[in-house]
Amino acid sequence: MIELGEATVPAATVARLPYYLRALRDLAEAGVTTTSSSELAERSGVGSAQLRKDLSYLGSFGTRGVGYDVQSLAQYIASALGLGSEHRLAIVGIGNLGHALANYSGYAARGFQVVALLDADPQVVGGSAAGLTIEHVDALEDVLPRTGVSMVVLATPGPVAQAIAERIVGCGVREILSFAPVALQLPDDVVVRSVDVAGELQILAFHAAARAATNGTPR
Repeated sequence: MIELGEATVPAATVARLPYYLRALRDLAEAGVTTTSSSELAERSGVGSAQLRKDLSYLGSFGTRGVGYDVQSLAQYIASALGLGSEHRLAIVGIGNLGHALANYSGYAARGFQVVALLDADPQVVGGSAAGLTIEHVDALEDVLPRTGVSMVVLATPGPVAQAIAERIVGCGVREILSFAPVALQLPDDVVVRSVDVAGELQILAFHAAARAATNGTPR
């Protein structure tokens, strides 16, 4: 369970809130002012009962026969997610993935700003991406406090990820999004979200193999 203000919310519910927020913002951009639980659930990829249960952890929303006010619910979820103020990001590891992450155009609209890029490769350090100069990772303890970083995206090779993550935590950062293919061992008060692309593809491969076995078709 995770504390959100005065509410205690299951971690699985918190993980679904960004999908609800994205769906609500899409509806708002389309000029929709009210939506039903079934429509919002379908746009978010969950069941309507799950949606209603998730929202019940945050408070009482919606009017029977009318539905949810799109704008007010979006604002409430954004506030619950801590998106009322800008979060300053650093990306550590500016290889192909790091470059792609640095140049992602959707940060500002979601309350994030990339303010620092770091790498260890001499051929990369001193270059630029997304309008920022890439600094050497040796200067991490200077760069993170100087730029006011509150979250770090870790896109380094696996063998160095643990040591760099420990240095990041030593700078006071407690939120890390890791693309490194390792399980980071960090203090309990550090929140790590891991994105294992290869692992996700292996799960898809499992489902493909299971479907082929069920259908009696060769893999």
